[in-house]
Amino acid sequence: MAALRYPRRALHPLCRAFSGGGCQLAPERGGERRDAAPSRVSRFCPPRKSCHDWIGPPDKYSNLRPVHFYIPENESPLEQKLRELRQETQEWNQQFWANQNLTFLKEKEKFIDSRLKAKGLELRAESGQKATLNAEEMADFYKEFLSKNFQKHMYYNRDWYKRNFAITFFMGKVALERIWNKLRLKRKKTSN
Repeated sequence: MAALRYPRRALHPLCRAFSGGGCQLAPERGGERRDAAPSRVSRFCPPRKSCHDWIGPPDKYSNLRPVHFYIPENESPLEQKLRELRQETQEWNQQFWANQNLTFLKEKEKFIDSRLKAKGLELRAESGQKATLNAEEMADFYKEFLSKNFQKHMYYNRDWYKRNFAITFFMGKVALERIWNKLRLKRKKTSN
């Protein structure tokens, strides 16, 4: 991957369409479901002339930093396949964690509410501050949540490793393709 840079400021999302000089960033994809967290990752857009992958600010739903992938002017089909696989994996990862975090927050609120009601307490104290539970009580929730979602996390980890092995495999193929192309170019120059 080329040098990664952090943004100085957020720009309008359409600025990607106006990038010139063979520098193009991959568009964000992914449909939204009504029962899921929004899949729109970030409004961050790198400068027009950028010729590198960029890491944006953390997504407010998944807490992951999205990568905006650079598309070279002379991208080979193998490089395109690798970039698309990386994009697809990023979108899948963003969506999983956005949904997981949303579920976590909803269940946490229900747990706190039910425990406070069992104690005969209100959600808000007389001072207006939100009532909370102590660490031991919250440990019960965390344990229950992790146990309930164990299978989901196991499938996520399995798929995460499959995707990363596929990406690593394609990165090796791209590296070999680049070496082969350089050797072929050198042979042409020496034969001329």
